[in-house]
Amino acid sequence: MDDVIKDIRKSLRKLTGELDNFQEIAKYLKPPPGETPELKGVDIYGESMPLNGLVGGDHIIYMNFMKRYDLDARIEQAKRDGNTEIAENLIRCKTMAGIVLLDVSGHQITDAMLAGMMHQAFLLGAIYEMDHWGTITERLFENLNTRFYNSSSVSKFITMIYGEISENDTFKFISAAHPMPIVFSKARNKIVEINQDFYKAYPPIGTLPSQDDIDRRTTKSVLGYKKKYRVNTWTLMGSGDILLLHTDGLSEHINGEEEYCPDRLEGVLRKHCDGTSEEIFNAIKSDLLAFNTPSDDISMVVIKRE
Repeated sequence: MDDVIKDIRKSLRKLTGELDNFQEIAKYLKPPPGETPELKGVDIYGESMPLNGLVGGDHIIYMNFMKRYDLDARIEQAKRDGNTEIAENLIRCKTMAGIVLLDVSGHQITDAMLAGMMHQAFLLGAIYEMDHWGTITERLFENLNTRFYNSSSVSKFITMIYGEISENDTFKFISAAHPMPIVFSKARNKIVEINQDFYKAYPPIGTLPSQDDIDRRTTKSVLGYKKKYRVNTWTLMGSGDILLLHTDGLSEHINGEEEYCPDRLEGVLRKHCDGTSEEIFNAIKSDLLAFNTPSDDISMVVIKRE
């Protein structure tokens, strides 16, 4: 009996050590404060709040083009090669930043593995995009969708939004079944309702193969195929306006039958809209925790027009 107990304890220590090691690796995928994009007239701050442990199924990736890439060197190379369009795209990257917010189904620590796979796949694909086009195109997301369709379990999927915010007040984004961004108007002192005609969304990443994939004949799908991604373009953000990207942990946050969004969230935004993006984030975080204990990972990125 003593030997059995010793074996159980040994196995438990080994399992605990493996989970600790996994968390240690996964936490380095979280963007450090220095990766937060810095744009003229735009203040950005975001965090993930895992339900269990240090990491979970939510994940944020910042595309701070000025810090990730030597844009000047790339521009000069494109000009020497006669690639005028690539050079122009790279010049535009100087005045914009990209933000990825993704949510793996489930909120266990091990769900972070799928988020980590997406993290590396996205950044590797982004390098090729910058090399060939000087910007990130819809093609990257078609390839990601195909790759995860061919490699992920049918019981696991990823919702994702990738958006690019520019200094000229334009927000362009692709959504794969992700919650619609929330817009708070400073002038109107309220959350603005967005017409659904301005919001095209697609199935979660990896659930349906892409309709325009050149290799589609090698892929079988009983549920059909996904239409080609199209970019949503919003022109918004007057002075003091707030754009909030979030996972469904926020939009589905409840206390009994009372929903946190949009009314209570609107009250927090109204009260703290004069603060920095970090102060607004912390105000929302404190309030939603006071409202009720979360039942899912919650991630938010606050984008404020200064």
